[in-house]
Amino acid sequence: MLLNWSPAADHNDPNAVNSIFSDIDVSAADLYDLFGWPSDDTSGGEKVVIALTFASVPKAGVLDPDMLYRIKLYANPRAAPPLKDDHSLEALLKYFEAVKEKYLHMKPGEVRVKVDQAGHAKIDFIDFPSGTFSNTIDTNKPVSVQAGGATIKVFVGGRDDAFFNDLPGFFRSINYAPQFYHVPHTMTDVRELPIPKTLIELEGNKLFNFDPANPKHGQGVKLDLPKGPLTWSGKSYHKDANGNYRFVYSGKDAQAGKNINAIILEIPLAFITQSPQNDRIVNAWGESSVLKASHKVATIPDDRWPFMSRLTGWFTGLFSSKTGFEQELGQYKLVDTDGQAFADAALNEREDERQIGGNNFWLAPHFVTRLAHLGWGFGPSITALGLRTSFDHDNSPISVHRTYDSPILAFPRAKKVIFQELNMPDNKWNKKGLNIPLRRSFEIFVPNVNYIDMDTTGTWPYGRRPEDQVATRFLSLFLDMEAEINGKKYNIDILGDQSLWDKVKIEPKTPPNPLKNDKEFLKQFPYLAEPW
Repeated sequence: MLLNWSPAADHNDPNAVNSIFSDIDVSAADLYDLFGWPSDDTSGGEKVVIALTFASVPKAGVLDPDMLYRIKLYANPRAAPPLKDDHSLEALLKYFEAVKEKYLHMKPGEVRVKVDQAGHAKIDFIDFPSGTFSNTIDTNKPVSVQAGGATIKVFVGGRDDAFFNDLPGFFRSINYAPQFYHVPHTMTDVRELPIPKTLIELEGNKLFNFDPANPKHGQGVKLDLPKGPLTWSGKSYHKDANGNYRFVYSGKDAQAGKNINAIILEIPLAFITQSPQNDRIVNAWGESSVLKASHKVATIPDDRWPFMSRLTGWFTGLFSSKTGFEQELGQYKLVDTDGQAFADAALNEREDERQIGGNNFWLAPHFVTRLAHLGWGFGPSITALGLRTSFDHDNSPISVHRTYDSPILAFPRAKKVIFQELNMPDNKWNKKGLNIPLRRSFEIFVPNVNYIDMDTTGTWPYGRRPEDQVATRFLSLFLDMEAEINGKKYNIDILGDQSLWDKVKIEPKTPPNPLKNDKEFLKQFPYLAEPW
């Protein structure tokens, strides 16, 4: 059976609110993206912009009063690059343990937002250096509020979806059945099928290859799940009559014309830290929680997170003498978290129990095994295209489906993916010309926060600006940054260079994801474009 399908955007979801499944409704608890960058407006001092976006439920500009949204912020000095000389697994795991001990003892400031039935937003600024403050504002218009002597710009309401991305292409690359077939969330073994990840179509992969007879399959059309083995037994990449590979990506913006709801803040750095000259890194992540009494998101038990708290030690407020704000949290259950782009969708596999925000340290071994699993798919694809990969795939001529139970075997394969410095396309990101080190994968994804360097433009991975094509930049992790093309080293934007694809025998000849959003971003607050 063939049905038309028009979901909301599906970015970075936990499975409990992942409307890509046939039995899960779109939920206001579904966080999409977290943007963060130093404001270009420095009048009155340095400021940081934070934008948390989520599903537009009930509709764009109207927020669900059963929801509680939290944005957590803490600032610290820029640290020297860790593990410059010791690139061993043991050193990596020790580093993660040391970072955990450091961050678990930090107390972030928090911006808490909930909306009442009349559409007014209550904004709480909690545990910042100058104290705790509350304001109530109208939604859907920029507002300036006063807190601790600081002027903070706030917007709560509907916006155009700022994520410009070929999501069906990404799901095709990982052979993700719910994007293409009617799959309920209870069928956990029919998500990422045991078919190699790949950037190039696999010969005979009828489950996911582009079908000219049904061009909208996976792009608004789903089919019933076919009977029989959901596997692939081929041995080569698909080529057309002209010898061209078929790209799994189309380069089209699957989010064009779609809206989201958002909480957007422009906060003085001096409000976040008492030492703005020293604390040059702002770490941010977002959370969504739903009122237990609403009985929404039933797939997550009401008592799950207190149990997890004992394991992680993160939500310590639940077990100490409770303030009014902590008592409020007891009425809600945590559903979704968002920090670093693609940390959840690509690395955490959207598992509900992995929605723990910045405290993702216990996932570090999985980070290694997952990168290796992805590398066996993307690495050979990159090689087949004539590019050099950072993943050691033993010169495999075809993508391989391989999983690991332990990081010990996975680590040698993914070592360069983890440790190599990610080259920037030019020096514009380093706006002050400072000695700022290039970032590496393990620093970017653990802890799972949006790391905003106030001495840069805040482009990814030094933050995340709306115009950043982060999905294509994520794929660049699997490129060998020591390699050169046209006399220039590979960089995080090379896969977005049209001239590269013009030279490759592949169709369509396009960067994997669009280079611009469907609407121009604004040059002033609230920066994200108005809704459709």
